[in-house]
Amino acid sequence: MSEEPLKTLQLVGLNCCWSIKKSRSRPYQSLSTVLFELVSCVGWTTADELYSSSDDHQILKWNLLTNETAQIVRLAEEIYPIDLHWFPKTTGGKKQMQAEIFVLTSTDGKFHLVSKTGRVEKSVEAHRGAVLAGRWNYEGTALVTVGEDGQIKIWSKTGMLRSTMVQQGTPVYSVAWGPDSDKILYTSGKQLIIKPLQPNAKVLQWKAHDGVILKVDWNAVNDLILSGGEDCKYKVWDSYGRLLYSAQTHDYPITSVAWAPDGQLFAVGSFNTLRLCDKTGWSYALEKPNTGSVFNIAWSVDGTQIAGACGNGHVIFAHIIEQRWEWKNFEITLTKRRSMQVRNVLNDALDVLEFRDRVIKASLSYGHLVVATSMQCYVYSTKNWNTPLVFDLKEGTVSLILQAERHFLLLDGAGIYLYSYEGRLISSPKFPGMRTDILSSLTVSVSNDTIAVRDKADDKVIYLIDALSGKPLGDGKPLVHKIEVMEVALDQFGSPSERKVAIIDKNRDLYVTSVRRFGKEQKIIKIGTMVHSIAWNDKINILCGMQNMYFVVWYYPNTIYVDKELLSKTVYEKDASEFGKSPQIVNYVGNQVMIRRADGSLIYTSISPYPAILHEYVSASRWDDAVRLCRFVKEQTMWSCLAAMAIAHKDLTTAEVAYAAIGEIDKVQYINLIKDLPSKESRMAHLLLFTGNTQDAEGILIQAGLIYQAIQTNINLYNWDRALELAVKYKTHVDTVLAYRRKFLEDFQKEESNKRFLQYAEGVEVNWEKIQAKIEMEIAKERERAATVPTLGSTGSRSTPLNR
Repeated sequence: MSEEPLKTLQLVGLNCCWSIKKSRSRPYQSLSTVLFELVSCVGWTTADELYSSSDDHQILKWNLLTNETAQIVRLAEEIYPIDLHWFPKTTGGKKQMQAEIFVLTSTDGKFHLVSKTGRVEKSVEAHRGAVLAGRWNYEGTALVTVGEDGQIKIWSKTGMLRSTMVQQGTPVYSVAWGPDSDKILYTSGKQLIIKPLQPNAKVLQWKAHDGVILKVDWNAVNDLILSGGEDCKYKVWDSYGRLLYSAQTHDYPITSVAWAPDGQLFAVGSFNTLRLCDKTGWSYALEKPNTGSVFNIAWSVDGTQIAGACGNGHVIFAHIIEQRWEWKNFEITLTKRRSMQVRNVLNDALDVLEFRDRVIKASLSYGHLVVATSMQCYVYSTKNWNTPLVFDLKEGTVSLILQAERHFLLLDGAGIYLYSYEGRLISSPKFPGMRTDILSSLTVSVSNDTIAVRDKADDKVIYLIDALSGKPLGDGKPLVHKIEVMEVALDQFGSPSERKVAIIDKNRDLYVTSVRRFGKEQKIIKIGTMVHSIAWNDKINILCGMQNMYFVVWYYPNTIYVDKELLSKTVYEKDASEFGKSPQIVNYVGNQVMIRRADGSLIYTSISPYPAILHEYVSASRWDDAVRLCRFVKEQTMWSCLAAMAIAHKDLTTAEVAYAAIGEIDKVQYINLIKDLPSKESRMAHLLLFTGNTQDAEGILIQAGLIYQAIQTNINLYNWDRALELAVKYKTHVDTVLAYRRKFLEDFQKEESNKRFLQYAEGVEVNWEKIQAKIEMEIAKERERAATVPTLGSTGSRSTPLNR
């Protein structure tokens, strides 16, 4: 094996590129002329071991640790391989350390099951003409093959034919399984077709390219589709056939495309061309190696390197470098596979971090850098880069790192692990049907006390897990939304009882709900429509998002639970045209929001610091300071936020001032009414009525023995049936309910039609004088009861927030 010098491509301004080395397969010699047969396919067994097959009938094994190449087997002369795919490591929830068998398709119409040692276990006659592709499903329970004869066949794990799914008149050049292995994507000339395995299910078909489509790939994590064809373009699609990105026309046909395992990147191969792209389509790096056409691309299992099968007999290897992470005044760059550079932009200080093994994933936030290598995890504090905390990993393929203030979460193929920044394993949550290999930062979120995970088996279900114990919260039932959930995000500030989760669903509607239910039905409330990307602030519960053509900040999302009418007044909107089409929010740290445009460039936008200061004052119960701040800023959004916060914290004095400042006079009058109520229970109940919680308000009154007040509350809300039900149940004030009902009907000149009211009206006399006397007696009893509780203080006292 001859090896060319290592070449590294550095692109200024991009945060990802790669270094490349090329290795030649062994030459085939004939009549003193040296020919280099094309390499048709490659496949990784581990992160450092690759198999390749070429037209010289050889299957070679490449070891990247020792730089050794060995021939595994020489195939029969009639076998010219086309495609190679290893049996999946994860089968039925059980994890294998490495793949043991692969499928090899060839031009003679057969596919071959070949063991890791090179033994051909089985050869199966599959198609007339060449078998152009073969792919195992994610569970390893089925194999799909496509051929020149236009047929698509499904086979069992052992190579037994199960069904012929498709028969068409044109060759099928490429095929891919859907994320749940319940449908397949395949090519048909210029068309892409998604066909479910169920016999009578709807087939989705659309024209994707202006030329014959040569390669497709479908990622299980992000559910996006890649295609490349003879029109010299590659395109990104969603699973509904909607175009998300179309590349500029290249010089030559696109011969290979492949998603990285985590769905964040993809690679594209063409004639003397290798390109690394972000999942949204824009290009990180472009390399022009002298390799001929790149017919096949395979990513290593850890997503750090790729291998390409080249038309001139080379196998090309590339690994990702120049990735960047930013947080506050720190910028970290992966300069080599095993080294990082840390730069403090305040003083231009540089530190170099060296690692024993290849860096796979990293995350920088909350004052800590977490780096996962193939064997270990390193935890650095931004205050000290010299002494990291290091611990061994159970498995070397970490696919995701998420950080919260107190701990961080690691995802690998085997499970979810929550670690403290001291390296202590806190918990390892599990839930039914857990598949960690297809989870991403959009479907998993972590806070100081809660982990939220969207279920893959049912996209409507979100599992809410206690971070410290790893067990489901509350009664163990998951949160269930009415349609499929696309994104989940937990807020990061406040007590566990106030924890909220934001949800974007399939319709791009934004919902907020409380994480802890306390036995009650979960209220999932919509706060936005056409929202495409969201992020919570790292310190304060402020939510930002891209809504339609606007950048929107919800300064106090909890307003929706306090005063729905006030929500629109607590929102800041800004025209998002400067961010271009389909911008994505990267993070929201301090007063800065980092946004990535569709072309890959990063833009920062600033948020007013005053709402965050207001949150801090309110959390510290510094109400007078909060009022002074609002008077200084003189913005309606600030007063509206303060009004909602004061009601949420039951501080009526501050709420009265804030509502008066925004001209909500009716609410000021109601707050004064609440303050004048004699008992604590009545004040609590009316405050709940103010926020729209009718049932809770009624429950408090009944529990306190204030039956008349509960009945009168339902009368005031025109809940006539419930008012009569309570009066009959507790055998009191039936005449009061009937009297108010009769007066209500008289005012509207209507006749009674409710059978229950007609029934009780026959035997009950309505006397307004007696009713008024009874009401006055009830009010007097409540005042006497309140007077016997000394801790309540008089109206206007500062002994409790309610009485302020």
